[in-house]
Amino acid sequence: MNRPIHPDVAQGLALAILTSSAAPALLLDGNLTVIAGSASFYRAFGLDPPNVSGQLVFALGAGEWDVPQLRSLLGATLSGHARIDAYEMDLEGMAASRRLVLSAQKLEYGEPEQVRLLLTISDVTEARLSEKLKDDLLREKAILLQELQHRVANSLQIIASVLLQSARRVQSDEARGHLHDAHNRVMSIATLQQQLAASRLGDVELRGYFTQLCESLGASMIHDHDKVSIAVTADGTSVIADISVSLGLIVTELVINALKHAFPGGRDGKILVDYHIHDVGWTLSVSDNGIGTPETLVDAKPGLGTSIVEALASQLHATVEIEGGYPGTTVSVTHTKSPSS
Repeated sequence: MNRPIHPDVAQGLALAILTSSAAPALLLDGNLTVIAGSASFYRAFGLDPPNVSGQLVFALGAGEWDVPQLRSLLGATLSGHARIDAYEMDLEGMAASRRLVLSAQKLEYGEPEQVRLLLTISDVTEARLSEKLKDDLLREKAILLQELQHRVANSLQIIASVLLQSARRVQSDEARGHLHDAHNRVMSIATLQQQLAASRLGDVELRGYFTQLCESLGASMIHDHDKVSIAVTADGTSVIADISVSLGLIVTELVINALKHAFPGGRDGKILVDYHIHDVGWTLSVSDNGIGTPETLVDAKPGLGTSIVEALASQLHATVEIEGGYPGTTVSVTHTKSPSS
């Protein structure tokens, strides 16, 4: 059977806890009168021990501790109906407002008149100011990033317009073709930028990403949408932004190549963009039902588009393969996981 702790012993234990406390703390009686405070409390709030002991906690200082919510919470803690655990309040009326975190614990020693309340205080003013500064900087960064994205989008549109105007003025068919290619690439980069700006806080869902990209390419390169179309059958995979950029650029180059070479003489045709994951990795393919080609990517004379696809595939640790569909051509970019991954 447990014996009640003698009041003097109980008081001594509570004071010992207070003395050893490195944090500001007060020991209150059942009337919320201060019995004692820790040395760190007096230092933190610039109060003298004689002016604190024997005073109601709400009368400390110039009355700044007389906060209605604190009255209610301390009263509820004493009655056993609640417990203060990390309650935040602003301490006004001093040289500067301070943000405090309060915790209160009821101490009982078997006799109602010996109830004590241990109130600990943490000053989190600087921490909250630091958090606010961080939040403000993040908001400012988001605003600047949004402004930068608008400027980039506008700049890309201007560049694309200049390239298209230049293509209309030149006499050389070859130069005109190169300018049209450059225009289409810039427009695809603009689409990439818009999509990534919308997905900057998370991963990029590839089906919607490729669909928007192909719609942009089709709008700028397909003259008769009843004759040539682009479809996307990617699965629901999402990838990080860096990988999506590389995949998007590969799709851009392969679709542009198919639109330029697969359907000469106004042929009808369809281009299919597919992405799917499998047990050992993933495969991105762009296929068409056009005239086809007997050459492999390795055997073909390397142009700019070919070099771009090979370089991007290498960055993704993937391989490129061309297969004739008779009719048509399929270019596959395949990434195979290593046994250790």
